[in-house]
Amino acid sequence: MTAVNKVAIAGSGVAALAAAIQLAKAGVEVDVFEAKPELSALGSGITLQGNALRVFDRLGVWEAVRDAGYPFEGLNLRAPGPGAPIVAELPDVKTGGPDYPAGMGMYRPDLARILVDRAEEVGVRIHWASKVTGLSDDGQAVEVLVDGESAGRFDLLIGADGLNSTVRGLIGIDTAPRPTGMGIWRSSVSRPADVTRSELYYGGPVYIAGYTPTGEDSMYAFLVEKAEDRFGVDDAEANRIMIAESQAYQGPWEAIRRDLEAGARVNYTWFTSHLVDAPWNRGRAVIIGDAAHSCPPTIAQGAAQALEDALVLTELLTERDHLDQALWDEFHARRLPRAKAVVDASVQLGQWQIDGDRDADAAGLIFGIAHRMAEPA
Repeated sequence: MTAVNKVAIAGSGVAALAAAIQLAKAGVEVDVFEAKPELSALGSGITLQGNALRVFDRLGVWEAVRDAGYPFEGLNLRAPGPGAPIVAELPDVKTGGPDYPAGMGMYRPDLARILVDRAEEVGVRIHWASKVTGLSDDGQAVEVLVDGESAGRFDLLIGADGLNSTVRGLIGIDTAPRPTGMGIWRSSVSRPADVTRSELYYGGPVYIAGYTPTGEDSMYAFLVEKAEDRFGVDDAEANRIMIAESQAYQGPWEAIRRDLEAGARVNYTWFTSHLVDAPWNRGRAVIIGDAAHSCPPTIAQGAAQALEDALVLTELLTERDHLDQALWDEFHARRLPRAKAVVDASVQLGQWQIDGDRDADAAGLIFGIAHRMAEPA
């Protein structure tokens, strides 16, 4: 027995597809509704901590993820200026346990394709160009409206539809992401042979300059700056800004700038944060992942926390016989404190950068959270 037999999921990100895969593996009928017309082939890189890799193993995609990405151990800190000297080589906590690397970089569209393929393999129905626009919960089932028309009655609607979640609003939750004061430029570029782990530069004209390898021949580079209205700039101007802001950084940044000069694609977003207090559900609808919480990627736990939301929720749904208050109480007890710890720490790290607080114990905070994440969700 499972607590649900038929589930609708809004969204197609990591939380949505992880939940879909786990439910379908247990024999639950799953429909995923995604507003985008198709799976995007464009995107930037993503850094995945070990506890995210542990979830991928549970989903049955770890080998595919490992082969598509770039596993690594540790983190280098470099100084700006001539030669970009390495000032510290930090070990990573293996948050996924000894069977997985401490961290991994990969291209986001590659991860999305792996998860979509796995979901379809286990029987998930994915509906593209299909936006959840309404719901009606009578206590026994939830009717889901897609593009204004009924898509049927389901035992549960999971809103995993991202930062600007429609489902969050539909169930009456008004908590929403707030800018933290930082913006980030990202670009996918070629990987110099000497880049074998994430490297960060502190100091200089931006808060953080860094890059993470995503494959044998690729990595993504990023610059974290004070948030500005950059959203109207064209591609050429975006490249020009990223080249100009990176001039203080040498070492592998020399190669990165050559790729930017050749027209490497650049995107810009603001860091946000929010955390919905319990409960994340209203009756037979629940939000998870970025719909429920977001934070700056200062400790690279965003994807891991979204995956853990999905894993814990589906574990309860497939091991219990009833969708009752006891199930929701356990879900919130297991997820809210952990998500809150990550959001708070991530925001604090960013604020220390904004404030220029050189006495802050950033390493202590990072390693403290990492040790906590090493305990399974």
